[in-house]
Amino acid sequence: MSFGDKIKNQAQEASGKVKEKVGDATNNEDLQAEGLADQAAAKTKQAGEHVKDAAKNIKDDFTK
Repeated sequence: MSFGDKIKNQAQEASGKVKEKVGDATNNEDLQAEGLADQAAAKTKQAGEHVKDAAKNIKDDFTK
């Protein structure tokens, strides 16, 4: 995972947490849901990047 992608994903996850907390505090269910969706999207992207990294490592192991 590139460093830039990692930062973007973490920023999206953090933003989602903030939206969720603000939604909780203001009793805004739409904002809560948007925050949860942002967090889920960021975690999905991170998981995909981990899979790509693992595949690259396996490929590198076979080419040595």
